[in-house]
Amino acid sequence: MKYAIVDIETTGLGAKGNKITEISIFVHDGEQIIKEFTTLVNPESSISYKISGLTGITNEMVRKAPKFHEIAKDVIEYTEDCIFVAHNVNFDFNVIKHELQELGAEFKRKKLCTIRLARKLIPGQRSYSLGALCTSLGIHIKNRHRARGDAQATVILLEKLLALDSGLVFDSFLNNRSRQATLPPLLSKTVIDNLPNKPGVYYFKDDNNNVIYVGKAIDIKQRVLSHLYSKANKELKLCTETANITFELTGNELVALLLESHEIKRLYPKYNRAQKKNYASFGLTTYQDLSGIIHITYNRLKLISNPILKLYNQTECRTFLEEFCEAHELCPKYCSLQNITGGCFHYHIKTCKGVCRDLEEVESYNLRVKKALSSIEKLNSTFIIKEKGRTEEEEAVVLIKNGLYQGFTFVTEKEETTSILEYEQLIELKEDNSDTQRIVRRYLEKTNFKV
Repeated sequence: MKYAIVDIETTGLGAKGNKITEISIFVHDGEQIIKEFTTLVNPESSISYKISGLTGITNEMVRKAPKFHEIAKDVIEYTEDCIFVAHNVNFDFNVIKHELQELGAEFKRKKLCTIRLARKLIPGQRSYSLGALCTSLGIHIKNRHRARGDAQATVILLEKLLALDSGLVFDSFLNNRSRQATLPPLLSKTVIDNLPNKPGVYYFKDDNNNVIYVGKAIDIKQRVLSHLYSKANKELKLCTETANITFELTGNELVALLLESHEIKRLYPKYNRAQKKNYASFGLTTYQDLSGIIHITYNRLKLISNPILKLYNQTECRTFLEEFCEAHELCPKYCSLQNITGGCFHYHIKTCKGVCRDLEEVESYNLRVKKALSSIEKLNSTFIIKEKGRTEEEEAVVLIKNGLYQGFTFVTEKEETTSILEYEQLIELKEDNSDTQRIVRRYLEKTNFKV
């Protein structure tokens, strides 16, 4: 069995969109190195100052180096009939694969990751980075963060791992049915195998057990796998840091959305961008103009005495009004969506009945506005939503009180009650905010829930 031990340096830190600046390949027959290929590569794009500071490779150094298309044949031939080996193999493999795909060539090789192998064969290390492992095992790295130096160190590490293995670990990692070669370097296959195909919230954790990402899914396992096999730079960075994934079942999508939102605000994970902050509150209100037409508008809550609905920020106000206007065939000019003189554009596409062009009676339009506003008033009611629980024997209950989200709980048939007060006692109070308002509102609209 032959191994092609590979290391590359690139113009950036992610896999997608990065170009190779240096590559080193050592072909090993299981006992010794039998050939080597190392070269700088002209990436035909600029190397950032930060990356040059890390690797020592500058734009001037690669200016006259061969371009990737000039060495592509060598890369293919040196790795052919070999196991592709690297420290965090998916990064190196995917960058090379992408470069070759741009040239119209396929690149398929069996892969081995020395991080995953080391975690299996040398458990208990504080860190499995190449530098930390080499220090722990007494491997000297010449020219750290240069392709040849890191590749040479990986060769020695591979030899030590081969010596420690009875053959079972390497064989299991190379098994076609195993996901070992495609999983992130710090993540155990057992973790993935234990994920359920059920609704809930999942937590990506680093090797210090810190939550770095929270997500929700109708099918937790499938959603997690979509993260792991994504080629987006953000996903690649997230997965490289992930050492464990835990989950909490919710039984249904609504509770999963509400729990996800709560956990993002509570834990503030580094890879979640949405739902971390709540902005200054806004609200909807109405007024009548001199023609008697009812306008729906929005403003900051401190400037509105009796808001019809709280929506927390301007973007959400506009989004809500766009959907509301379309659903009830209202005129966008009188819903603060089009600041124009004359008739609105929506009349041409048949979603406005023409009140802005004196083609609909004001009384008729106002009646429709009032009917539409009555549907908003329902959102300020007190009611419970019942959904599927985590098991056949239980239900999920979400409580809304005076239009504000209170929280959720799970009850069995024996615990079921019709008293709002009793549900309040069962529920751990959660924060009502723009995200929970949006989640509940969309659920009510989607399901045609009768308040």
